Amino acid sequence: MNTVLPLETPPRPWQLPDSAREGLATTPFGLYVHVPFCATRCGYCDFNTYTADELGPGASRAEYAGTAIAELRLAAATLGPDLPTVSTVFVGGGTPTLLAADDLAAVLAAVRQLFPVADDVEVTTEANPETVTPGSLSRLREGGFTRISLGMQSAAEHVLAVLDRRHTPGRAVEAAREARAAGFEHVNLDLIYGTPGETDADWAASLAAVLAAPVDHVSAYALIVEEGTRLARRISRGELPMPDDDVLADRYEQADATLRGAGFDWYEVSNWATGDAARCRHNELYWANANWWGVGPGAHSHVGGLRWWNVKHPAAHAGRLLRRESPAQDSELLDDDDRALETIMLRLRLREGLALTALSATGRARAADAVARGLLDRTAHAGGRAVLTDRGRLLADAVVRELTD
Repeated sequence: MNTVLPLETPPRPWQLPDSAREGLATTPFGLYVHVPFCATRCGYCDFNTYTADELGPGASRAEYAGTAIAELRLAAATLGPDLPTVSTVFVGGGTPTLLAADDLAAVLAAVRQLFPVADDVEVTTEANPETVTPGSLSRLREGGFTRISLGMQSAAEHVLAVLDRRHTPGRAVEAAREARAAGFEHVNLDLIYGTPGETDADWAASLAAVLAAPVDHVSAYALIVEEGTRLARRISRGELPMPDDDVLADRYEQADATLRGAGFDWYEVSNWATGDAARCRHNELYWANANWWGVGPGAHSHVGGLRWWNVKHPAAHAGRLLRRESPAQDSELLDDDDRALETIMLRLRLREGLALTALSATGRARAADAVARGLLDRTAHAGGRAVLTDRGRLLADAVVRELTD
């Protein structure tokens, strides 16, 4: 691994507004590390990722761990001197496990060197099933990773082909078993439903495969056709049909029933866990609108109502750090109304819902109407909370819009 900057010349910190520093030491804090590399581009993906052919000069996988560590040092210099305690670390992508396990472990070691870290810190990495081995998983576990999220998407070969996924059916379940054998405390499998050509039997087989794996967390997302992706172009040319909303709803209900029957409970609209300990605490930090610093190209951060985002290209990101400059491209300071709106949007998706007092008078009236239509739980409403019903989860985005418009 090549470091970007010598330790004695950290990047120049920038000044957080006083309002953002309020509560910094007491608000839950996490770190997100974005690894922007992929072996190939999946047809449905619009994330800020780059294949080797797309990367261009000025950035490389070999040097990326050093670049990430340089930004971690910037984060510590900016947030100090009274640094918040890191409760979660999430390494996402892209495909983080395209980096050597030793590089990922080095980034985590730098976190521990630069920040106070909670004794029970949750440390997650995303991974594609074909990019991990028993040896690399053992090295990640030795390096301090406690949780892994594997991108399975489907157990049907033809569905994986439409999504441009490279792993073979069965590899994700095998990788989950290898992760457990390596000592990972928590293992998640990601699924996507509603892919063109996916049948009821395909989806049932995917759910059965997940339940055959030693996982304690499952994420299942409806396929979204993002503009500018290869999938969107194929649909616009008539090569593939657009996902059907009724099919998506049926798939969701099937997933919920199957997972509940196997001992998984939903705790966020698209996430199920076998118990509180298996929940993804890093994502819960987002949904609680707490604080996090996002490291890497295009990464977003939020501290005390200040939101900022980094330049997108890895070369531009690395270049700024080499010049001892912040990689932030732009920022915005949220006002009280903005933060209240985000609280509603995020917390309503959680099983616990949100207090009705978080809504405006109009929002509370609309919540009562949503109860009458079976979208919000009547008992929870009587107790002063807005909580989605099973039907309400199918229409969660619409309910959020109603309560916030």
